[in-house]
Amino acid sequence: MKKIIIGILMVVSVQVHAQWTGTWAAAAEFTGPGDMPASTLANRSLREIIHVSIGGSELRLKLSNEFSKEPVEIRSLYIADALEGWEIQTKTAKFVTFGGKKNVTIEPGKALYSDVIKYSLKPLQRLSITINYGEGVPVNATSHRGSRTTSYIIPGISKPKSNFAEGEKVDHWYNIAALEVKGDAPCIAVLGNSITDGRGSTTNKQNRWPDFLAEALNGQVGVLNLGIGGNSVVEGGLSEPASKRFDRDILQQSGVNTLIIFQGVNDIGNSRHVEQTTNRLVNAYERFIKEAKEKGMKVFLATITPFKGNGYYSFYHEAARQYVNNWIRKCEKVDGIIDFDELVRDPNDPEQLLKKYSEDGLHLTPAGYEAMGNYAALLIEE
Repeated sequence: MKKIIIGILMVVSVQVHAQWTGTWAAAAEFTGPGDMPASTLANRSLREIIHVSIGGSELRLKLSNEFSKEPVEIRSLYIADALEGWEIQTKTAKFVTFGGKKNVTIEPGKALYSDVIKYSLKPLQRLSITINYGEGVPVNATSHRGSRTTSYIIPGISKPKSNFAEGEKVDHWYNIAALEVKGDAPCIAVLGNSITDGRGSTTNKQNRWPDFLAEALNGQVGVLNLGIGGNSVVEGGLSEPASKRFDRDILQQSGVNTLIIFQGVNDIGNSRHVEQTTNRLVNAYERFIKEAKEKGMKVFLATITPFKGNGYYSFYHEAARQYVNNWIRKCEKVDGIIDFDELVRDPNDPEQLLKKYSEDGLHLTPAGYEAMGNYAALLIEE
């Protein structure tokens, strides 16, 4: 009898200590008319593709309607291993339930999780998520604009064997916010802007720098890309500034034990009062560090990369970048510094990117992103 009781206690202990850990995430945004499909999402099927970091056998999917003013009606949703383009490995397809039902309605301003999904998710694989929408969809969906990945839309309710070849193509994600696996793998969240979101990377090639980071870590560490194109830390820019979205996009992610802060170039580049901007940036960094540490996270600060040759550049904006980078390099409140500036700058002109890494003077090429991802992995593993 004692052996049986001990065995039960061991099982309970495992269940208690198992946690949800993010394998993929995207920062949710309000969707303006220019980023909505040409067709409506109502009574249509949307197939979206994501690139995960860690694998697992138990998953849960988070859907968001947080930036919409109307409910979104979902008739059904299924996942499957992704092949090329819109195609999937149909034998892997599995319908997802919500409270035991295939259909769910997400109220405006809300997000929700699916039931636990039994699925053989492989590290670093591409996964398709197909949503069959009902009649009721918001005028402005909740999305992530910079997916760098094509989604496919066809009329009606799809099945795993449905053909999406003639469907509308959009390079945005709608309603999907996070995918999590049951397990205790470490997890990194990256707070960033378009350089993290992947501007300059290749659509459908998954070659943003956080993708390279996940690959360099051999799919053993969760990597969550919470970059938003055009996003600022303090104010201005596109979507909610990092100072406002930090709690939702970073602190509320599951299983995160490391934070990388790599943001600030849009604040500097758009600033008319650079001294005030640099002070506000430093104050924001200090707040992020404090709040992340309180959640038990390690924190890494990354230096701001060069932008000479881009419209952001001026003597005063460059001085602001140098000031912030010097502060970052001397910061003793963090667990490490990722000196992206030193890594990708031109040694003959340190105010600009190395030519082979420059897409437009500000954003990087896939080669630049590969260098960044591999470099960050080395520092985090130390």
